[in-house]
Amino acid sequence: MEAAILILALLFVAFVALGVYVTVKAVNAAKRGVDRTITQARRTVEDTTLRAKSYGQGGVGGELAQLRLSLRTSMRATQDALEAGAVEDASVKESLELFRRLSVHGHELDDDLKRMERDPDRARVAAQLGDLRERTERITHAADSLRWAARDRARRFADDDLATLSAQIDIEAGALRHWPEESGGRDDLQWPEAAAGQAPERSRPAGAGDAGAPEPEATSGPHPGGDEPAAPAERPAITARDPRLPHGYAWQKSRRPETTN
Repeated sequence: MEAAILILALLFVAFVALGVYVTVKAVNAAKRGVDRTITQARRTVEDTTLRAKSYGQGGVGGELAQLRLSLRTSMRATQDALEAGAVEDASVKESLELFRRLSVHGHELDDDLKRMERDPDRARVAAQLGDLRERTERITHAADSLRWAARDRARRFADDDLATLSAQIDIEAGALRHWPEESGGRDDLQWPEAAAGQAPERSRPAGAGDAGAPEPEATSGPHPGGDEPAAPAERPAITARDPRLPHGYAWQKSRRPETTN
């Protein structure tokens, strides 16, 4: 009985601990999501403000806003490109580490530019504007170099993979087009009757005679129109002209023979 109570107590403690762990994980995930959303919103507002200052405000303030905007845009694009490439290529992880070191200088420069925007001494800010522009160009150039190198590497790998795939497809297409030549011609395509030595008979209407069979011989006897017997020859395709009739057309009437009294 005591063992059962102990087991139930342990199960209860385990379920409570599991519930607390799941709750903490869910709260942390929700907090990270909220922080990410707030950061993204703050970044969007700052970028919009910098664009408005760079286009609408002239002088030193507009120049500082333009420098900050170009710095933030270049660093953000490079970070996204390197993080996406590091997932598939381990060599990009080294470049990502270099970018993190570069980001330290980028954040310092962004903080300096932000302080210069709030500085009321515009003459001194204008005097330092050349140095700030040079630092911005150096950092953005380094970030752009890392970004384009990572993109060129990814595109080169994609081109190599596409070339290999195209070669394999060409080989497979050639193999599919190679089929054995069929021997024999139309003589091989025979009907079962012909293969068995029997010629197939054509269907013909009932009562029709065979076109190739000979005609039956005529019975001997006097010709109904004369004394000559009918010759047992084959019936011609066209009925011959009666030698007793004069030359003429078939539609002309024959003359009646004269009586011999």
